[in-house]
Amino acid sequence: MSLLKLNNIEKRYPGVKALDGVDFQLREGEVHALLGENGAGKSTLVKVMTGALQGDGGSMTYRGEPLRLKSTAQAQSVGISTVYQEVNLLPNLSVAQNLYLGREPKKFGLIDWKRIREQSREVLKRFALDIDVTQPLSSYSVAIQQLVAIARGVDMSAKVLVLDEPTASLDSDEVEQLFGVMRELRDQGIGIVFITHFLDQVYAVSDRITVLRSGCLVGEFETAKLPREELVGHMLGKELQAQAHRAQERDERATGEPLLEMDQVAVRGSLQPTSMTVRRGEAVGLAGLLGSGRSEVCRAVFGVDKKSSGKLKFSGRERSFRKPAEAIEAGLALCPEDRKASGIVGPLSIRENIALAVQARRGWWRPMSRAEQQELADRFIAELQIATPDADKPIEQLSGGNQQKVILARWLATNPELLVLDEPTRGVDIGAHAEILKLIKKLCGEGMSLLVTSSELEELVAFSDRVAVMRDRKKVAEIEGEDISENNIMQAIAEA
Repeated sequence: MSLLKLNNIEKRYPGVKALDGVDFQLREGEVHALLGENGAGKSTLVKVMTGALQGDGGSMTYRGEPLRLKSTAQAQSVGISTVYQEVNLLPNLSVAQNLYLGREPKKFGLIDWKRIREQSREVLKRFALDIDVTQPLSSYSVAIQQLVAIARGVDMSAKVLVLDEPTASLDSDEVEQLFGVMRELRDQGIGIVFITHFLDQVYAVSDRITVLRSGCLVGEFETAKLPREELVGHMLGKELQAQAHRAQERDERATGEPLLEMDQVAVRGSLQPTSMTVRRGEAVGLAGLLGSGRSEVCRAVFGVDKKSSGKLKFSGRERSFRKPAEAIEAGLALCPEDRKASGIVGPLSIRENIALAVQARRGWWRPMSRAEQQELADRFIAELQIATPDADKPIEQLSGGNQQKVILARWLATNPELLVLDEPTRGVDIGAHAEILKLIKKLCGEGMSLLVTSSELEELVAFSDRVAVMRDRKKVAEIEGEDISENNIMQAIAEA
């Protein structure tokens, strides 16, 4: 029986159509995986179905009756609850207080704390949790906090439970514990929307799959009848061919001794033990679906995330970068995936943004003069063809592509030995996309060592000497030379 149904949902923002006539149907007693890469529309669709956003078109029905949600509180009142990746409870309050926050039972007009504690213990028994409900939520693991959040949603008479990346911070044992709970809830008739980037988990627990791409519905599929290769093809917008495409011709580039060596490097909660090497003068691509561990490799290499185990060597010397400043000093550079949050400093000028990394490398006690900054900025504005009337324009006023060029200029100004580019062409227009890709090829041809992540497989095929394929937070394959093709990369991503 249909539990929640969304028909022809549309959502527009200035210049962007986030949802374009999307249909979605959740049945009673099923786990329904909602999949798609960045910008697919998953978050927007979830916000519409949970009342956080109102659609600009389309309709919803809940248990066969028309439904128009105006708030998340209204959604919860009819039985639609959401548990986010970042647990949206209050860690300083007790488990019991969190379970009944905003709906505390009362006695004689006062909160009945004894009843809250007793009911909390009973609720958690359904989830095989035997914990002290009087202790602060923060005293328990992320897995238990997730289960408490789910228990709260179920106890609020939820018939629809939306789990948004619930396994992102869990280890394998905790994931299995969560899946056991999900299966029990499914057997009780609850419909679960499961958003994840881990294909193994999709096939382990889901009954059906809906795939979105660029705000449009690609299709709805029975999990058991959908081969992994086809699922990856639907998500990336490509089909696996019977014959692998021949890799594009590559310039013969002389590569030297290992520059970067990762030996079973892991980061607790985000990257499983992973080994790979980047040689001098070599371009290594990192492929994989969103959440596969691509960005996590970049962050671990650059010292943004502290490694929990393994060894990392750079330029023949074992290193343990505790912060990015140490990586910069050693000769690394990172252009982050989210340029607005982690790359640009919006109110500062182009000149100031370009000078940041050089200034950090030489130390703040040796400030660059205005003339030095200007000379550096003028050089890279010309070399990278950054579209701006002058170097003093605030970077936040530039287009996405030109902002990306400024970030590239910042790091090229440091003359790095290894340039790490995390999704360098994401969110830029077609012209800027081509220019940035041309620049990457030029750097490769000049012998710079690069480690580049991209969801655009043709980009990786175009410039990579080797491609490391990531899945479920670890490297699962490595493809070299003439074997590098879109088809082979997709097969490696999809293999069980």
